[in-house]
Amino acid sequence: MDVNAAAVEAVSTPTRVIAIINQKGGVGKTTSTLNLGAALASLGKKILLVDLDAQAHLTYSLGVPADDLEATIYDLLKGEAALSDVLIEKQGLAILPSSIDLSAAEIEFSTEVGREAFLKNVLAGLTGYDYILLDCPPNLGLITLNALTAAGEVFVPLQAEFLSIKGLNKLTDMIEKVKQRVNPALEVTGIIVTLHDPRLKLHQEVYENLQQHFGDKLFKTTIRRNVALAEAASFGQSIFAYAPHSHGAADYMALCHEIVNREKDHGQEITTEG
Repeated sequence: MDVNAAAVEAVSTPTRVIAIINQKGGVGKTTSTLNLGAALASLGKKILLVDLDAQAHLTYSLGVPADDLEATIYDLLKGEAALSDVLIEKQGLAILPSSIDLSAAEIEFSTEVGREAFLKNVLAGLTGYDYILLDCPPNLGLITLNALTAAGEVFVPLQAEFLSIKGLNKLTDMIEKVKQRVNPALEVTGIIVTLHDPRLKLHQEVYENLQQHFGDKLFKTTIRRNVALAEAASFGQSIFAYAPHSHGAADYMALCHEIVNREKDHGQEITTEG
């Protein structure tokens, strides 16, 4: 593993900080974070991934052995490590990795002043990235609150099932409270339908329902069910390294292009300053 100290140099560039959130597990948060990052990097974008889940699935999915790390995002949030001690370059991406140690953060930080802004303070020392993608844990606890406080945008991956739509209510309520109280610039800018089977009538009905509810926030690109996506993670690779000609690679690249094209269409109005 090669720590890229140069990545922490202060270079003033617009940065989109995007929290990828759903309190329900198994909907493709980590898969989307990794493969969107890899797709954007292939277009020449400078990407930072931040693993905020104590299970460290994003870290492992990039081929980084979380159990062997001396310092992780947990140490950064505690103020006990420097960025250069934690930041890792892997497969053309930068990552702030996680480990099981992060599971202690909810209790340890609960009485700290300004606890919702710990991550925001960490990211304030990182510039020069086009996108910072935050892979959030499958709950609406303190670490997710930190992600929403630090981000300018939220992407929500979800399955094309009616129960998935119901589960959005708690998440949108939390986002609205964070927007009102600590981060007025926060917006949900993308809904990503994952594990999609276009042959199923139910999936089409749910997609149409989402379209009516979210309008342009719903990405036209859907991520089809593809076993190669799970296999790639188990080998510590993005889908583009593992199976570049798979449906998974095609879908995430199409989604990447849609994200970039939206940015152009809106004149980069939705960017935030890193």
